Amino acid sequence: MRHHHTRPPHRTAGFTLPELLGVIVLTSVLAVFAMPSLDGVFGLRDEAWRSELVAALRNARQTAVAHRRLVCVGIGTSGVRLQIAAANPATACTHPLVGPDGQTPYATGSGTATALHPAGPLYFQPSGRATTDAAGTSSSTWQIGITGQTPITLLGETGHVE
Repeated sequence: MRHHHTRPPHRTAGFTLPELLGVIVLTSVLAVFAMPSLDGVFGLRDEAWRSELVAALRNARQTAVAHRRLVCVGIGTSGVRLQIAAANPATACTHPLVGPDGQTPYATGSGTATALHPAGPLYFQPSGRATTDAAGTSSSTWQIGITGQTPITLLGETGHVE
């Protein structure tokens, strides 16, 4: 009687070195072409955030003048919040102004670094002036910086947004 010794089929577990190197090279080439596209996407996101912020500031000024009430503006990386005073004269804003989408944050931030100088909330007076205090005693010119974008300038004496 003959005994046949058969070998079990050779099984490989994992990838060979040439296969791994091929995947790494291919991934690197794709990354080189994809990264500029991602920069463009992030740039568009930051540009959209700048446009929303400018629109929110202009709306805050127009609302203050039209309603003859104080409008308070809070700016952060998470968004812009607008509030309006219940009556005139007022030293505080108590009612939220909803954004175009009906949500309480007037505009939602992109998460991009947004620096406001001088820091803190700003207030649009019923006259349209922008001030650093709700009483309207001190106006200022603000610079609002957004990473990778032209800064926004808010002229306190007129409330004009550039």
